Amino acid sequence: MLILKEGTDRRRGRGAQRNNIMAARIISEVLRSTLGPRGMDKMLIDSLGDITITNDGAAILDEVDVEHPAAKMIVEVAKTQDDMVGDGTTTAVILAGELLRKAEELLEQNIHPTVIVSGYKKASQEAMAILDKIGTPVDVKDRETLKRVAVTSMASKAVGSARTHLAVIAIDAVKQIAEQRGERKVADIDNIQITKKVGESLFDTQLIKGIIIDKEVVHPEMPKRIENAKIALLDCPLEVEKGEFNAEIRIKDPTQIKAFLDKETSMLKEMVKKVKTSGAKVLFCQKGVDDMTQHLMAKAGIIAARRVKKSDMEKLAKATGGRTITKLDDLKRQDLGNAGLVEERKVGEDKMIFVEGCKNPRSVAILLRAGLDRMLDEAERALHDALSVIADVIEHNKIVAGGGAVESEIARGLRNYAKKIGGREQLAIEAFANSVEIVPKTLAENAGLEPIDILVALRSAHEKTKGYLMGVDVFTGKIVDMQGKGVIEPSRVKEQAVKSATEAASMIIRIDDVIASTKPKEGKYGP
Repeated sequence: MLILKEGTDRRRGRGAQRNNIMAARIISEVLRSTLGPRGMDKMLIDSLGDITITNDGAAILDEVDVEHPAAKMIVEVAKTQDDMVGDGTTTAVILAGELLRKAEELLEQNIHPTVIVSGYKKASQEAMAILDKIGTPVDVKDRETLKRVAVTSMASKAVGSARTHLAVIAIDAVKQIAEQRGERKVADIDNIQITKKVGESLFDTQLIKGIIIDKEVVHPEMPKRIENAKIALLDCPLEVEKGEFNAEIRIKDPTQIKAFLDKETSMLKEMVKKVKTSGAKVLFCQKGVDDMTQHLMAKAGIIAARRVKKSDMEKLAKATGGRTITKLDDLKRQDLGNAGLVEERKVGEDKMIFVEGCKNPRSVAILLRAGLDRMLDEAERALHDALSVIADVIEHNKIVAGGGAVESEIARGLRNYAKKIGGREQLAIEAFANSVEIVPKTLAENAGLEPIDILVALRSAHEKTKGYLMGVDVFTGKIVDMQGKGVIEPSRVKEQAVKSATEAASMIIRIDDVIASTKPKEGKYGP
């Protein structure tokens, strides 16, 4: 009897579980050596030969072409972590891998997958309670604390001594775009534009209180600089649109040709007149601008840029306070945006239009400079992490100590909690506690320290008063107060890492049957 399609591949029971766990753990092992300030980088070469050098977990897994379905779930963990909080991707992935390794040991002891998942769920909820308890509230006006959070997030990135400079820029940028919505603060870092240009050094990176448009002025006769500019934002073409159907015009008199051309010119003149009447001295158009229109605007002393990206138009509206108009007839003086300065500048080999000096902009730009393309890409990843963690602290103002301190405290709390639960679930909760310690253990390994000695010292330190602040200093190998040393992270990053890792591990543990509808390539679903 043929039930499944011919060529269908099926794996069941312990073999399927072992196979899935192995695939997920391999992905976790790939990232382990990148964790912490002494973590190593990965060189990734894509099918076109482009090279990426990074130790950012999300960037690495984004570049790696993963085939195995269980391994893809671990990649999803990194993407979720990056989308939600912007940092902690490596922590989330190696925690998921370790949870699966410990689960495999429990499966070998004939403990049912449902019991393990139930224990992991209870442990995760208790970990959230511990994080809430040990989290230290922070005043978002405390720039020094925010700077430490940003510098900690960039500790493993190859931006060297420019970390502090980038941290200050990140704080200023996020604070500028943060807004109060009801009772909560929201800091959407999508409102921060990052423009990369090779040349200069990381220390020449600057914050622009406005927006940078990667376009040049459309006509050479237009002014290159206007102060106290009134800005029109248009989402309609400044040209005579061609009809959607073919038409034939029969002309018997040469004067009719002139009348036809003059009509087109008068229509364009009328468009420019409407822009002038509104009082605009700068125009950004999302669509095309006719050559004649360019000439007329140049004569009127108006700066114009065409085919501006929609995302840049939205940021311009937020930065200048203007409104994007979809019909030229609707353009009024009150729709115009304001900027202290609009200027075309040459940055490297390219000309760009800087719109800056905006009054209280809700969108800002960062001009990122570095002497090398690879360094520029890595600096962008570092800056993204810094912006994300500052936004996390502003939205949920709690911080925890880094350097494995918070993971060690969670492990200690879970071991005490496991005794109250009892039964087989106790074993799963204890396995979760041991799994969480993979973070300080990996930090120690990557720093060339003896992980067993470090874990023993950490457990001892966490039994004392305020032990939850004690973590491993990877540069000296000592157990120190990490908060006092300035190594701090947003509580929200740790919460998301635990949640994502637990959910992914639980889902993989529960799979006991893999049915592939088409015959896979040799080794496709193998470890």
